[in-house]
Amino acid sequence: MRLPFLPILIILLINILVDTYIYKALQNRFKGKSLLCIHTIVSVFLYIFIGIIVCWPKKSCSSAMLINLMWTLNIYLSIYISKYVFVIIDLIANVPRLLNRPRIKWISAVATFIGIFIFGTFLWGTFVNRFNIDVNNVTIEIENLPTEFEGYRIAQFSDIHVGSFGNDTTFVSEFVDSINAQHPDLIVFTGDIVNTKTTELPPFIKPFSRLSAPDGVCSILGNHDYGDYSRWKNDKARKDNIESLKRHQFDMGWNLLLNETTILHRGNDSIALIGVENIGDPPFKVYGSLDRSYPDLSDSTVKILLTHNPAHWVDSIAGKPEKNVHLTLSGHTHAMQIKVFGMSPAKFRYKTWGGLYSDSDNKNQLYVNIGSGTVGFLARIGATPEITIITLKKKI
Repeated sequence: MRLPFLPILIILLINILVDTYIYKALQNRFKGKSLLCIHTIVSVFLYIFIGIIVCWPKKSCSSAMLINLMWTLNIYLSIYISKYVFVIIDLIANVPRLLNRPRIKWISAVATFIGIFIFGTFLWGTFVNRFNIDVNNVTIEIENLPTEFEGYRIAQFSDIHVGSFGNDTTFVSEFVDSINAQHPDLIVFTGDIVNTKTTELPPFIKPFSRLSAPDGVCSILGNHDYGDYSRWKNDKARKDNIESLKRHQFDMGWNLLLNETTILHRGNDSIALIGVENIGDPPFKVYGSLDRSYPDLSDSTVKILLTHNPAHWVDSIAGKPEKNVHLTLSGHTHAMQIKVFGMSPAKFRYKTWGGLYSDSDNKNQLYVNIGSGTVGFLARIGATPEITIITLKKKI
């Protein structure tokens, strides 16, 4: 599926205006032609990159080509976001020229510095921060939590998107070690283990198999795991892809919950762990069924739900007394891989994009893990790869 024509055309026109402005600024402010040549050559290559991103049939490309496209998008964003910011600030420096006064040079200097800083931030997010693992400890109080589960520790991770690492297992191995070092009672994965196809997963089976906890590893599927972002020869090929993914998770020793419930035991006490297939808001397909996973949610059993998209909690669980789900664990948002001073552009898309939430009576709680991998562009600006260690506590 190709990107929409009109938005791309608008972005292209804006880019041409931005590049023309920068060309004129370089021409007026520097005597030599070297910077003009560099700017022109880089701009031409970026327009070629844009054409590749727009025109390449993404649903039929290989995993290796998809990584190359993401690198291309990464380069484009790092350069053009820096250019946009520079031009916006530099325009302010040129306002006095409307009154026949000279440009405010120090504002232009600030514009240059901020543009370079933003470009450097993208480099940091690409080559450093997307590998900086953040262990986030969260205590969650639950009413009527069985005594034996006081202090029970759950390690949650999500959205690792192994296809973005190619065949390099270094980060995933370090990530697995970091989870194991926390010595959790249970490990849960809340979906999106691949980008588009199950063929991305085999190199990572061995490191994922090393995940260890007394109650094992339980997982669910995310929207990327069904093969919906690839073009298949026929329906059988698509079904074979998802069945292969299920087998691989079984081979890793994971308990993949497909609209079903497993019971966790401690002594004479127990709680229910519910796992649904993907349920989300459009344009994401609905595969899951909470009713099929646990028919009577109104009972008194303490329940923890694994559901990939937090929109499921917002739409179907929060504020509904009959849906007695004490804690929901989700992922999906990635915080859009950008989080600065606790803020993320994801807040404009998702009501619940990262961290702990609860409904009005604090009965149903949600924790959204911002993920550990990358997709789309290969950087994390803030929004470091997250391991969440959830400690359960009885609410007094």
